[in-house]
Amino acid sequence: MHAYSSQTEISLLMVLNFAFTEGKYNGITLSVLACNEVLNTVREMPIVSGTGCFRFARGYAQARTHSITLVHAIVEYNVYVFHYC
Repeated sequence: MHAYSSQTEISLLMVLNFAFTEGKYNGITLSVLACNEVLNTVREMPIVSGTGCFRFARGYAQARTHSITLVHAIVEYNVYVFHYC
């Protein structure tokens, strides 16, 4: 979910869930809640929680946009997480 969060720049309030669909973490999620300043080359956003063994996870995600159009964006996320599994 995205919502504009600034009147002076392209900045979005972003709620994002990463859902794992295979392997050891199948069915588990990580949650991000952050202000995403879209025009910055690299954006750092906090991991605020998750489900399963990521229930009390903390960390951050770095986002880097590779291409963007009016309809689609290709964004690379590198995620660094501390968890209790």
